[in-house]
Amino acid sequence: MHALGNDFVVIDGISQSVSLDPTQAKTIADRHIGIGCDQILLVNAAQANIFEFRIFNADGSMSSQCGNGARCVARLLADRAYASEQEFILRTDVDDLVCTVNDSEVTVALGIPNFDPPAIPFDASAEQLIYDLQVGSETMQICALSIGNPHAVLLLDDIAQAPVAESGPLIESHTRFPEKTNVGYLQVVSRQLVRLRVFERGVGETFACGSGASAAVIAGIRRGLLDASVEVQLTAGSLFVQWHGEGSQVILTGPATYVYEGRWFSS
Repeated sequence: MHALGNDFVVIDGISQSVSLDPTQAKTIADRHIGIGCDQILLVNAAQANIFEFRIFNADGSMSSQCGNGARCVARLLADRAYASEQEFILRTDVDDLVCTVNDSEVTVALGIPNFDPPAIPFDASAEQLIYDLQVGSETMQICALSIGNPHAVLLLDDIAQAPVAESGPLIESHTRFPEKTNVGYLQVVSRQLVRLRVFERGVGETFACGSGASAAVIAGIRRGLLDASVEVQLTAGSLFVQWHGEGSQVILTGPATYVYEGRWFSS
C-alpha cells in the first residue's frame, strides 16, 4: 500500500500467525532483494475494535509512530471488516490512535504533541520554541517536538533548494537526538498552505510522511505562521493537518491506496 508515495508492506496478523524480526523486516524492505518499501507494518487484533500496530523501518529498526502507515492499516481493517465500527483504535507502543475511514479519505488522531526535551528526546537544558543546532560548520535553527516519534523542523524559503541529502543524515543522527530524529524542511506559502520535504528516520527522504507533515504544521502554528487547518503539499500530493494548540490532538487526513497483494516465502 502507499499514502502519496510513502510505501508500505502491510502484514495482516489477524487472519494468520506472524512472527517478524528486524533482520526479516530489513530483507523485505530491500528494493533489490526483497519487496521494497519505506516501512513494514504489522497489525494484530487486541480486542473489539482495538488493534495492535507495529512499525519496522527499512533498516530493520523499530518506529513508534507512522501517520501515513496508520492510515493505510486503517483502510485495510475497514475494507476487510475487521473493524466493526467506523471509528476504531490502533494501539502503538506509545499511544492509541483513533482512526476514521470515510470513502477515499482516512483520518487519524495522532495524539497530543510533546515539546519537553527529555520526552522527545532532545538534549537541551530547557524547552524553547527554536533551538540552535550545530551541523558541521553551520548553525541551523530548528523546532524540536515529539508526536510519538521525534522531529526536527527547519523553516526554509524554498524547499526545492533544501540540502536534504546532505544535511538530513547529519541531523537525523545528531548527538543531541539520542534516538535519532525525523527531519522536516518546511516552506510556508500562506497561513493555510505549506510545502514540505522529509528525511525520515531509518528510511531517508520519502515522497510523503504523515507524522512529519503533522510536526511541520505544529511547528509553524507555534511560530505564529499558520492557522489551525493546513494543507501540506508533498512530492506526490497533499495531506491535511489540524491542530488547535497546546494540549489538543493533531488530526491527519489523506488518501490510502492499495498497490497489490501477495505472499512472502521466508527462507
